[in-house]
Order: sequence, then C-alpha cells, then structure tokens
Amino acid sequence: MFEKLQRFLSGLSGAGRQTFDAGDPRVAVMALCIQVMESDGRILDAERTALRDSFQKLYGLDDARFKRLVDTGTAAASEAIDFFQFTSELKRQLTDEQKVDLVGLLWEIVYADGDRSELEDHAIWRIADLLGVSGRERIMKRQEVAGRKGDGARAAEDQGD
Repeated sequence: MFEKLQRFLSGLSGAGRQTFDAGDPRVAVMALCIQVMESDGRILDAERTALRDSFQKLYGLDDARFKRLVDTGTAAASEAIDFFQFTSELKRQLTDEQKVDLVGLLWEIVYADGDRSELEDHAIWRIADLLGVSGRERIMKRQEVAGRKGDGARAAEDQGD
C-alpha cells in the first residue's frame, strides 16, 4: 500500500542522510502524524508504536534516525499554526495515489489504539481536504484501516459520512 509513497519520498529526500532539514518531506509527513496524534489531547503508546513501525517500514530508519525525525517533526508541528504549511508542499510533490496513501497512514496511526475520536477524524478530514483527497477516498481509507484493525462494524456504520 505504501510502496509508491515510500519510493517517492525516499528518492526525494535523500534517505541516507543522517539529519532532517525543514524542507524534507519526511518532516512534513511526521509533523502531520504528530498533529493528528495530538488532536485528541493524548498520545498513547500504541500510537507511538504504530508511528515508529510505519516510518521504519516506509523509510528504513534505525531507532536513532527515527528519533531525530520525531524530534524535527515535533518541533515543526509545534511551530505550525495549521496543517497548510505541510500539506501545501506535499500536495505539489505527491501523486494523487500517494496523497491517498498518506491519508491511509494517518488512519493507521489513529486506529492503532482501536479507536478514533471526533478530533482525530476532523484533523484527518482537514488534512485530506488540503491535500485534495476526496471525502469518498478518505472514508474508504478509514473503512479499510478500521476493517483491518477489527473495527469493521463501526466502519460499516460510518458509510454514511
């Protein structure tokens, strides 16, 4: 699912670098993930684990490089006033399919604890909208992830969104 996004971001960002500058798309993706995780006022261990696992899979980061990316993404997220500064650059750089995959990544992190809050849902809705991902695609990704995470009944109930 994330292979094309991974290939694109790895090639674009110089995956072998040890540091992450503000223009690195991985920082933008990390900042968006952190903002979604923080949107409900709590970051759970399951979300942290899903974030680490996803980024290590996407970018092949060891623990030290992952921590540096988290630190850089956290700093960027804390300085941001909204999602736009991250989504505007990613919108120009990602294909439509990669944008949808990014929304899927955000849902993976939200559903890591088996639940989603209205605040997390709203954050992803805003990010998807800014990326140009349709409501239909966003909902389909949510249902796909919810189904895999054992929340299939809730996903079916949400089809009317």
